[in-house]
Amino acid sequence: MDFPVWIGLDKQPPKSVLYVSYEMLTSFSDEQIKELSKGLELSKQKFIWLMNDPDNGDIYLGGDLKRKFEFHEGFEERVNEVGLLVRDWAPQTEILAHSSIGGFLCACDWTSSVETITMGVPIIAWATHSDHPKNGFLLTEILKIGLIIREWDQKREEVVTASTIDNVVRKLMASEEGDEVRKRAKELGEAVRQSTEKGGASRMELDYFIAHITR
Repeated sequence: MDFPVWIGLDKQPPKSVLYVSYEMLTSFSDEQIKELSKGLELSKQKFIWLMNDPDNGDIYLGGDLKRKFEFHEGFEERVNEVGLLVRDWAPQTEILAHSSIGGFLCACDWTSSVETITMGVPIIAWATHSDHPKNGFLLTEILKIGLIIREWDQKREEVVTASTIDNVVRKLMASEEGDEVRKRAKELGEAVRQSTEKGGASRMELDYFIAHITR
């Protein structure tokens, strides 16, 4: 699998990189973005943070989101060796499928939830609106393939601190508990992929359905 040179995933150890998705940024205040960047830096974990916003217009902030993201002072220079800020489009599915990716921090929209299950990547769930809370609950409490930043009903209007983000990222990426979550995610991903292959349960059900409606 080929990536632009600046991503450099092939140079990283297996399961060592946290992928941070873009879609939360449109719902985050400048203060929350600064706390997120602080938390990532404090965790000392390798990460790729996709900054590109494809539509740049989120109704949940109700303002002009064509803004330059502001981080705490010196962040970009200090994390140069461990973090990569991607200000362009990147192939999310291919990134998640890469062997170096050990976790996925996202808002748990439906597409990202399906991708993380299929790719066998554990998630850090940070619900912001819509179906995110239910998806996050499914992934973290039912399937147990991820951790949650904060319960949806617990002061969700307050800014999540850098220390909270640091703790959750470390727990997923650098602890025995995180290793267990990663193991379950990998096993579930393998089961899902096998079910969609020829002869798999999901593939057979789909074939039966198509045969029924086209007979």
